[in-house]
Amino acid sequence: MAQRCEIPLQNASSDEIRDILKSARRIAVVGHSDDPSRDSYRVARYMATHGFEVFPVNPNARSTPELKFYPDLASVPGPIDIVDIFRQPEAIPEAVDQAIRARAKVVWMQEGLAHNAAAARARAAGLKVVMDRCIMREHRALAQR
Repeated sequence: MAQRCEIPLQNASSDEIRDILKSARRIAVVGHSDDPSRDSYRVARYMATHGFEVFPVNPNARSTPELKFYPDLASVPGPIDIVDIFRQPEAIPEAVDQAIRARAKVVWMQEGLAHNAAAARARAAGLKVVMDRCIMREHRALAQR
């Protein structure tokens, strides 16, 4: 049975989100689907067309010549600025633990997702945390300012 999403007890401010999006260049998308109709696919493609290097992470997705999927964060080459999570709430703690081990700078839980205990672990490890926000919407809003 799927766990219900929590309400964020602490979250990044608008200024922090702006700073994250202005400084980040490399995004690992955990739960990136190989189905173009899924939000994870559309959001990742949007970010890729707006100057971000996007690394799809999904052990069950099929790679194509245009889109290489990685089985986990440890397999992503080079540093990771943002780990963008599109997974069920019960899978968030493992994704956050992988982000900490990968020395990512930011954990971003997409709109509708929040996990306060995992967020606290990420913050304690020095990562910034954004919960229950769509990275694409935040980027679009920033571009319109």
